[in-house]
Amino acid sequence: MTGKLVVPKIDLRNVYRYLGYRDGKGPAPRILSLIMDYVKHVNKFVDRSYSYVVKEIEKVEGPLVVIEGGIAFESKVVASLLERCSKVGLFVVTIGGRLEDIARRLADEGLVLHAHILDAIGSDAVEQCADFVQQLIGDKATEQGLLISRRFSPGYCDWDIGQQRAFFHAMTGKACGVRLTEGGLMVPQKSISGIIGIGDSPCDIKHYNPCLTCNKLDCRGRR
Repeated sequence: MTGKLVVPKIDLRNVYRYLGYRDGKGPAPRILSLIMDYVKHVNKFVDRSYSYVVKEIEKVEGPLVVIEGGIAFESKVVASLLERCSKVGLFVVTIGGRLEDIARRLADEGLVLHAHILDAIGSDAVEQCADFVQQLIGDKATEQGLLISRRFSPGYCDWDIGQQRAFFHAMTGKACGVRLTEGGLMVPQKSISGIIGIGDSPCDIKHYNPCLTCNKLDCRGRR
């Protein structure tokens, strides 16, 4: 399934966090004014779209997962999740490239603060898009008496970013205009790809969290 999204209200708490504010502290009035001005006009910078497919899981052997179509992923973390599932949802979301083009131009003109603020707003916008798709997949799973897991993206834990190509192949052309570089990075950059496990064992699937057994405390994806 592919679709477009209306941009919801930007969560300023997340924007502050992306800008480095912690412990409930917010920006000074001058910076807050800049933030609010960009938030007010966010629809001019953001074009949200999403695609997702749901595939059957054919087999899980050790760290290897084979899904419908013969697509294989190799990751102990992903395998540990999907061995508990019957299906897997694969998704790609993006806010398009306009925001990052404007941010890049602002930085080139020396307006680094403006560029950082716009980038932070874009980060919240694309995360909200991923949240929406996760909820969408969750609602459809509920209709079938199933549950979903948290979402996991290539490049996190032991799931190598190089497997993005296999991931996009599994999307069967439904990637909402997002393409890959030679190194497996997505263009536009403000895009998220990932999987969501679907199954019927609530404790194992819904609460599966590899971070509880990982010692990498500085990981930006840590939950």
